[in-house]
Order: sequence, then structure tokens, then C-alpha cells
Amino acid sequence: MLPVIVVHGGAGHIPKERAQLSCAGVREAARGGYGILRAGGSAMDAVVEAVTMLENNPAYNAGRGSVLNVKGEVEMDAIVMDGRTLDSGAVSAVRRVANPVQLARLVMEKTKHLCLTAEGASQFARAMGIPEVPEESLITDYARMRWKKNLAPDANPVECQMGKMGTVGAVAVDTEGNIACATSTGGMINKMEGRVGDTPCIGCGGYADNKVGAVSPTGHGEAIMKVTLSRLILFHMEQADSQTCLQPVEALQRQSMQRLTLCHSAKPLPEQASAKPPQMYQRLRGRLPLSTL
Repeated sequence: MLPVIVVHGGAGHIPKERAQLSCAGVREAARGGYGILRAGGSAMDAVVEAVTMLENNPAYNAGRGSVLNVKGEVEMDAIVMDGRTLDSGAVSAVRRVANPVQLARLVMEKTKHLCLTAEGASQFARAMGIPEVPEESLITDYARMRWKKNLAPDANPVECQMGKMGTVGAVAVDTEGNIACATSTGGMINKMEGRVGDTPCIGCGGYADNKVGAVSPTGHGEAIMKVTLSRLILFHMEQADSQTCLQPVEALQRQSMQRLTLCHSAKPLPEQASAKPPQMYQRLRGRLPLSTL
């Protein structure tokens, strides 16, 4: 089978001065993951490599470059899933780990659990020999600037999320026909300490099934969790819904931006349509994120 990898660097508004850097990083990560696939590596190896490269790139909201919580600290989430076995591993609110996606893979391969959080995840990382890095090494000047700006009493709750770099992710199929996904994020700017979004939740921040496909979403985590978006997308693909599966990717992305609601704010982001939560289930047709196989 012809191997394929799709990589994304997150949704949302990207400032013009950072757009070229963002696109270059995604292309580099895609090449890195595809190189593994062409050499006969597994889909899991490929997505973890691609996401690791994005975590190491300060242009993204993952690993080094993660946004800061309300206390000015870094808390990160990540997930991986193997479509062949449906095995999955995740970490949430993890600190001082350079590559949360690699830790998530170890959770999948070395424990009986699907997700470890906060200090428990840090303890597991130490037990696995993953070095602890200084928190300052994960914080960029850009992330600190955004954090300080959004602490202002008159900061707009919608605008404060604009201008950040996004969650990163990848989906892949290898030469054996096996599928995998990986997603990693620093979460929302100035989030409450301990906030966990969609990324480490199976069926929300990622899902992979050899019989159907793989998804790595990006967007507002609370909205994604309400509809378990990743698994729901695959449900539509399972049903062979032609309107869901055959629409041009550009149209699907446009519908996704229009239909996902920013649930924590009374005002939607520009070009986003508001919808009450019960209506969201009726309006999911065509809502595919950037990375879907």
C-alpha cells in the first residue's frame, strides 16, 4: 500500500508575520514522518516523529512554544492511537517534558492505562528515563508576551485566543495498511491551572481505526468534547455518507470553521456561526478537521 501522512499545525488565526514559519514547520514534519513510512516504518512511528518535530519547533502551541496557563506555567496534553489494535495512550497537564507525544506512546506501550495526568504522568516519565527539562526551556518570548497581554482586566476573552499558534497533530497509513494518529497541545492561553481539553481524551483529541480511518482535530477543546468529534467523524465515514466523505477538503474545512462554536464566549470568533449545543448534533455533516484520513 502507498504510505500517506497528513500533518497539521493547528486551527485559528495565524499572524502574517508567523505564517511562513508555521507552514515551513508543517512541511518539515510531514517530510520527517513520510521518510519513516518510505523506509518501511510503522504509521505509529511516523506520526510520533512528525508531532515530535512540531513539539520541538517553537512556532507551535505544543512542547516548546506551548501557551501558558493563568499562573504563567506550561501544562501540556498529548494522545496517540494505534488503528490496528485500538490501543491508545495519553498524558494531560504534564509539566517539564519536552515531548509529551513520546510520553503518551509510552503510556500506551508500557502501562495498562489509557491516560496519566499531572504529577502521576511526571513520575511515570522519570520511571521511563525521560529527562525532566527546565520549564523555562519550554517558554518562548511570544508565549510570555501573549500571557501578559491577556492578564489585563480589559482583555477580550475571544481575542485573547487569536494570534496563538495551534495544537499539532498527524495521521498516517503505512505500507501494511495500518493507521495511527497523534495530537499534542499546550491548551488554551491563560487557562485555569489543571484545565484539560479534548486532546488527551480518546474519541475527542484523536481516534484511529484500521477499518475506517484516523482523525487528529484542532480547535476549541470544550466544543470538540461535547460531540466527541474525532469518533463522530469516523462514524459518518463508517456510514459511507457521501456528503461527509466526498466533499472537497476545502469545503469541509470552511464548514468546520463556520459550525464549531466557541462555547465559553457569548461572541463567536469571526466567520464562526453560533449554535446551541443541542443543534450541534444536527449540524455535524461535513465537519472534518484539518487532518483526516
